[in-house]
Amino acid sequence: MIAKQHFGRTGHASTRIIFGSYALSKATQVEADHTLDLLLQYGVNHIDTAPMYGNAEKRIGPWMETHRKDFFIATKTRKRTYQGAWDNLQRSLDRLHVDYVDLWQMHGLTNPVAWEKAMGPGGALDAFVEARDKGLVRFLGVTGHGIKTPAVHKRSLERFNFDSVLLPYNYSLMQNPRYAADFKELLTLCRERNTAVQTIKSIARRPWENRPKTYNTYFYEPLETQDAIDKTVHWVLGYPDIFLITAGDIQLQPKILDAANRFEERPSDAEMGALVEKLDIQPIWRTYRRR
Repeated sequence: MIAKQHFGRTGHASTRIIFGSYALSKATQVEADHTLDLLLQYGVNHIDTAPMYGNAEKRIGPWMETHRKDFFIATKTRKRTYQGAWDNLQRSLDRLHVDYVDLWQMHGLTNPVAWEKAMGPGGALDAFVEARDKGLVRFLGVTGHGIKTPAVHKRSLERFNFDSVLLPYNYSLMQNPRYAADFKELLTLCRERNTAVQTIKSIARRPWENRPKTYNTYFYEPLETQDAIDKTVHWVLGYPDIFLITAGDIQLQPKILDAANRFEERPSDAEMGALVEKLDIQPIWRTYRRR
């Protein structure tokens, strides 16, 4: 079974692997049910979803009728106003067949204009606090994609005491000195506050660019072989304070779960460097830019 650890200050012991339900965005219910069986087999007890993940929330909903107590459920909103966020939450609760979610997150909050809107009067933060006070959500978080994310998350935590953050983390990305420094600063703050840290893009190989998209992993080409997935997953899990959200393709779930189940120690820098060279692994983002 995959190891568990406390998910920040929530009191929940989450598996270090969190199921990223973007993998269900185009799945049939039969495919989704097979994925649930796999999660239960490995003891995964935490699901990350979002209303913009295609059919994911709809596919998860039937599971909750018999397995609600087995999972910590996290969803998100991209809406930056109070009303937009509130309406999003009501829709998510309906699609997920639940009365509450464990974690509600501001999705992709890295744009400075959107940040000011969400955090200001009449913004999404007002809806977040009200939903928590009314018992519709238990905990609140913030997520981000892109190379500016750690610095923006630090600013978000200075504005509000979120219970969790979510951001990219992998070996090639951490070779960027500025990103690495910002990431470590954020982790220091999260440790001080006992804020949960979730990571994404663990098995990213390189941007898709002009290559045919053969996996449902949005804008990056994933690693495919079990050996490569083993090394990259084990490298991420080698940092003891963080969680890894699985990649967004249903075909890759068995390999990622298998890798996590066999985790013992982090590969060396020499091993990771050799993997980077062999498979031409490249950072998804190379420079700081507005997203």
